[in-house]
Amino acid sequence: MSTLVLLLITGVGLGALYFLVASGLSLIYGLMGVLNFAHGAFLTLGAFVAWEFSRRFGEGSWLMFLLSLLIGAIVGGVFAALTEVVLIRPLYNRHIEQVLVTVGLSLAAVAIFEGVWGTDPQYPAGPAWLSGTTGILGAQIPNDRFVTIIIALLVLAGIVLFLKKTRYGMIIRAGVENRSMVTALGIDVRKAFTLVFTLGGAAAGLGGVLASHYFGYVSPALGGSLLIFAFIVTVIGGLGSLAGAAIASVVVGVLQQLANFYWGVGDFVVIVLLAVVLLSKPTGLMGKMA
Repeated sequence: MSTLVLLLITGVGLGALYFLVASGLSLIYGLMGVLNFAHGAFLTLGAFVAWEFSRRFGEGSWLMFLLSLLIGAIVGGVFAALTEVVLIRPLYNRHIEQVLVTVGLSLAAVAIFEGVWGTDPQYPAGPAWLSGTTGILGAQIPNDRFVTIIIALLVLAGIVLFLKKTRYGMIIRAGVENRSMVTALGIDVRKAFTLVFTLGGAAAGLGGVLASHYFGYVSPALGGSLLIFAFIVTVIGGLGSLAGAAIASVVVGVLQQLANFYWGVGDFVVIVLLAVVLLSKPTGLMGKMA
């Protein structure tokens, strides 16, 4: 029983990380139809800059941990906004070029990260409580999982409130449903595009900082490894569906943990799930037909 509880909660924690990355991918594709393969670079840069800040100004306190989360989100958001303005905006409706540019940026970013921080992993230090465990039904759950889950829930709630209660949120939701109609009404959707990229990059940067504590290290390859599963989550949940991404993140995270523990084939099981969903419902769990 304790083993199952441990696997379930750690799986939800892993799913929370996937959601922080997948939420941005889902929003970006839903509004703009852009498959952003550079999204992992936002995550990695946010994690590295946050680690560098903590290393220079003192690790181990809650204040520094919270500041590192803020810095990671800001760095990821700024990098994403610059990417949209400089590289993506001139290529709207040119999907092949978008893919080539974002893949190229991803590869270039990894090379830059290796040049600046090296290829060896770096090990961040957070508050002592994060490294401890809490007993639940006989299982000792790593405390950083709880923090990751809580922050992912806050991000989900924040995005939902933003989409439903603000003017730009309404523009974004309308753009997801019918971008041509929004443009025909005279609304400048370019600002909304940049804002969506910024929000997605901020969530990824935040996820990068949390991932560095979840896995215990940050390396140039961190974003790429998480991006693969974030794309899987986005497709399973339904491209453009935030709720679908949230549900799929938990399903994938828990299934991966269970399959890894009992059979050692977690990644394979996730790929099988992706194939089953695509064959039975090509638009994903909560995706809409075009």
